[in-house]
Amino acid sequence: MRYPLGLLLAAALFATPALAVRPGEQLPDAAQESRARKLSAELRCLVCQNQSIDDSDAPLAVDLRRIVRERISAGDSDAAIRDFLVARYGAFVLLRPPVSAQTILLWSLPGLALALGGLAAWRLFRRRPGEAGEGPAEMLSPEEQAELQALLDKPGRSGPAA
Repeated sequence: MRYPLGLLLAAALFATPALAVRPGEQLPDAAQESRARKLSAELRCLVCQNQSIDDSDAPLAVDLRRIVRERISAGDSDAAIRDFLVARYGAFVLLRPPVSAQTILLWSLPGLALALGGLAAWRLFRRRPGEAGEGPAEMLSPEEQAELQALLDKPGRSGPAA
């Protein structure tokens, strides 16, 4: 029983997410490195597009991490670094772009799609008498309707009267 537990612990240890930051990229000052990691986690890898530059191993992500660390070493604030990268690569470089006139459609599309889907479902499933098309009674021939009415009018019928 000792081996399965050891294998489980080893698997849990190696299952942690690996960051793409290489040891040679790290800043010697722990506070600056922490700032760089926090800032890198907020910036999108323009190659991968669904990862931050902190998680990506793409050459462009490596270059962006280097730029972030150079600017931190030069004394730039986080806002100045973000502004520099947005001016160079556009607002798409931010994983959470700000709400602005340019991104308002992007931010409103999920709600708009949900509202349109709800409206379409409501219109599809609503039933109004006379508007929903043929009901079961209208699909019967006149002979079948007369036979159905005779069965419903039969005196020994149980249930509510029609």
